[in-house]
Amino acid sequence: MTPDLTKALHTANNRLRALARTGFDTAAPSALPGWTRGHVVAHLTNLAAAFTRQAEYAYQGAQIEVYDGGRPARDAAIEAAAHHPPELLLPTLHQSLDTLEATWNRSTPPDWQRPVTYRAGTLEDTALAWWRETEIHTTDLRLTYTPTDWPEAFTTYLTTYLQPRLPHPVSLQGTPTAIAAWLAGRVPPTPVTTTPGTPLPTLNPWP
Repeated sequence: MTPDLTKALHTANNRLRALARTGFDTAAPSALPGWTRGHVVAHLTNLAAAFTRQAEYAYQGAQIEVYDGGRPARDAAIEAAAHHPPELLLPTLHQSLDTLEATWNRSTPPDWQRPVTYRAGTLEDTALAWWRETEIHTTDLRLTYTPTDWPEAFTTYLTTYLQPRLPHPVSLQGTPTAIAAWLAGRVPPTPVTTTPGTPLPTLNPWP
């Protein structure tokens, strides 16, 4: 993992820690349909634990499923934890972030190329995925952090990563942040348009 990515992850984690503090209403709606802020926090907490486990096994030259029980178990765990009171849910998030960072800090440069089960990728792929998850879902909390606050490096990376969502080549007009947010399925802060008289395409699933 590059020093720039390491720094970006540390910044994103600290931002999430700062927002998920006392007074945080976990029952308030998030930007995601059907999810409260508690659902978003539960998802990030569980994913941090899952990526920690991916790393622990990778260090041993082994692999394990991201979630025991697959997607159904993942969804059930999010739903169950989302309704926990803030005094339980938020400290659990902070602990998961601390553990993930401590685990990744043990990595040597070659470790980042170790294979993991997550999308049949490498340990570095989980770090990039975590960058996407923290930056995007922190905006989903509908607090003070919005896509307009995304770092330029993240906006550029996300736009490139999400190019496969475009069903065909298309000319998009809009700010880099707006285009990245639209590709991510979020409401862009400013309009995104294409050729006059042509509607924006329906996006493919996430890659």
